[in-house]
Amino acid sequence: MMEQIIDNSDLHFEHKLWEKEILFWLDEIHSFQNRLEEIQRKWTHPGVLVEMGQFQNQFILHQGKMEELKEEIERHEIRIAGQFMAREDAIDRVALKYHQEMRDRMETQRNLYTGLKKRFFSFLSKYM
Repeated sequence: MMEQIIDNSDLHFEHKLWEKEILFWLDEIHSFQNRLEEIQRKWTHPGVLVEMGQFQNQFILHQGKMEELKEEIERHEIRIAGQFMAREDAIDRVALKYHQEMRDRMETQRNLYTGLKKRFFSFLSKYM
């Protein structure tokens, strides 16, 4: 049976991509919140205000999840750095399983956030 060796530098690279993606998302959310403030100044209809509140809540929830993912990535980076300092180039099975779970969580967050953005852009097209 042949085993594939996963190098820590590959995981580090993927972590950096995720971190940049999360920072971009957080910046987008800030921009989206600014758009909500613009709409709030223009619209007073209760239905619009309810939708705005729902988006605001979703942005807060996503922002929290993104911060949580960012912290998990940082903790995993510390583990990888420890292995590097111990001159272990390949990741162990437990850390690899954890990394794969993080990859799945990032993909889930990416899909959920993309859906939220689509709904928000539709909302903006009606009220901006």
